Amino acid sequence: MRGIHSIIRAVAHIVAGILVIWILMDLLDANQGNTVVSWFHSAADWLAGWSRGLFTVSGHTLQVLLDYGIPAVVYVVVGNLIGRAADRSRAPSR
Repeated sequence: MRGIHSIIRAVAHIVAGILVIWILMDLLDANQGNTVVSWFHSAADWLAGWSRGLFTVSGHTLQVLLDYGIPAVVYVVVGNLIGRAADRSRAPSR
């Protein structure tokens, strides 16, 4: 059943990818009126809702990196840890 562990990792990386894409769109001043940009903004806001405003800094760039970068890293780390733990639990015992 190794497939489920790969799925967990893939989902974590996709979620982090959405957050990273939003960071880039925001920092590159993407057109907020565009449907695709709006979708990434909404998705990123929902995915990072628990961490936005965790730290308050004066610069917009650093604020965006903290608000959306921290959850991106957390999702990847947690997804990989869960996948790795599940792999170990399925390993044959000697």
